[in-house]
Amino acid sequence: MRQRTATFLWRAGIAAALVTALGLLPWLSHTDPAVTVLKARSADRDPTPEVLADIRHQLDLGHGPFHLLGDWLGGLWRGDAGRSWISGSEVTPALLQALGVSLLLMAVVLAVAAVTAALICARTLWLGAHRRLGGRRACGSVSAALAALPEFLTASVLATVVGVQLGWLPALGWFGPQWTILPALSLGLPAGAVLGRLLDDLLPGAFAEPWALAATARGLPGRTVARHALRRCLPSLLPNTGLFVVGLTGGSVTVEQIFDIPGLGRTTLQAALAQDLPVLQAGTLALVLLAATAAGVAHLLTRLLIGPALRDGALPSLHRPPPLAHRTLPLLYGALLTAVITLGLPRDPLALDTTERLVAPSLAHPFGTDALGRDVLARVAHGALDTLLLACAITAVTLLTGVALGLLPRLSGPLVDTVTALPPVLVALLVTAVVGSGSATPALAVAAVAWAPLAAHTSSLLRQERAALHLTATRALGAGPWHLLRHALLPAVVPPVTRHALLRLPGTALALASLAFLGLGAQPPAPEWGLLLAENQPYAERAPWAVLAPAAVLALLGALAVTAAGGVRSGPRRRRSAEPLPPEPPPHTRELVATTP
Repeated sequence: MRQRTATFLWRAGIAAALVTALGLLPWLSHTDPAVTVLKARSADRDPTPEVLADIRHQLDLGHGPFHLLGDWLGGLWRGDAGRSWISGSEVTPALLQALGVSLLLMAVVLAVAAVTAALICARTLWLGAHRRLGGRRACGSVSAALAALPEFLTASVLATVVGVQLGWLPALGWFGPQWTILPALSLGLPAGAVLGRLLDDLLPGAFAEPWALAATARGLPGRTVARHALRRCLPSLLPNTGLFVVGLTGGSVTVEQIFDIPGLGRTTLQAALAQDLPVLQAGTLALVLLAATAAGVAHLLTRLLIGPALRDGALPSLHRPPPLAHRTLPLLYGALLTAVITLGLPRDPLALDTTERLVAPSLAHPFGTDALGRDVLARVAHGALDTLLLACAITAVTLLTGVALGLLPRLSGPLVDTVTALPPVLVALLVTAVVGSGSATPALAVAAVAWAPLAAHTSSLLRQERAALHLTATRALGAGPWHLLRHALLPAVVPPVTRHALLRLPGTALALASLAFLGLGAQPPAPEWGLLLAENQPYAERAPWAVLAPAAVLALLGALAVTAAGGVRSGPRRRRSAEPLPPEPPPHTRELVATTP
């Protein structure tokens, strides 16, 4: 009871601190809220002293931010979130409508993600059900490419090709279920690819557990064994699934912008840009509450699936060294990426030639040229230096932070839920308000939220590993907490979390690209990958190479990260690539194998 009370107070304190920081946003950024509100209301009106004084009087800005925050919190207890500073309308009805839109979109996105994850894991499930899961595993290049798809680029292509040119589905607006399909595909394919890879990483360990061997020996159908193996792996995946739920609701700002969807993420972003504090605070609080709800549901489902085993310490260790990945594929992908960078570095990424605008790929310009006649290969190669180095540095920092905080779940759990509820764009605005705009702002914003999934994954694996039978036996032999942490827990938890971090490396690059796409990252003429996609997006129909080149390099980075992640192992290396699962015993020995402890 005391633990639950402490957790609740910790969550409430984090939410209060976040809402307070948002209430101080105009004063932290040293901007006059009256000027920002005037520009949002009427950009053509001159900010005369009389007009600004009238706005300050209307909004009661003269009493300072804490007075405004107190009034807003006082009305919140009565269900009144105040009135918008821009439109003057009540915040609560508009916010509930935006939340309903986001929840509907989220449900469709989760369906797309579930189907994508099932297709990625289908081969492993089939092999495990037929006791053929051994040797080299699938390379995962397709899932890597899907995970590395830029959401805003996928949304733009689907809206242009499927929605406008072919006319199969509506591309803009929000008027019914048909309008959810294209944005759901844009968001669900990358999310499903990441979840599918995480699940595919756990399934071989489940099929190798004693219960699976005994079930097969007793002659249970392969489908039944596969279903229980899937149930065995889901608890480790549920925390990250809950994080995806919140991320899809608040972090799908770019997709909502492209498809003109009045969702909660877009509403919160517009309020942040206009410094409409009542809407911004209410939208962020709704995201935080949604994150807490998703975390509670994930925790409850985990308890329902393997609760007694967690309580009794009767779980086998699910995390064993995976088979060695295909060694040639990471070398091939790395060589291709290195070749692209090496060929492009000698070229000038800023050289303009208006006589060669949007030229198709040729020997002189292998990736073609953009709308200003600049060589796309040169811009991709020079942008790779900044994007790749920054993404790798952020991944290393977030991995260390995630593992360290994941080892303290009581401290990090509520913090993870709150951080995940914040769209990276909103975090970028807060970072800009505190430290100012600059080249480091996108990196700080992405690093501030990218550690949360790794911490949640670490806590989930740690909770299950602590209930493993071998840990119970080691503890009975007198091993202390530090010995268990160093020799049992960390060797089992760190490798899968490291593979998870490598899987998210393209996503980190995409987050930086998304901020640049929204104008919060690098600024022209910098050859940053996100900026390249944003600049060339209007010409995707006339010159698709200008968009496909940086997108293909992102996909190549994803394939390299996933295949290289297969080499992150725990325990001693084996001479052979993998040990196949033992064959099914003959019928006359099944009962003996099944009853042997």
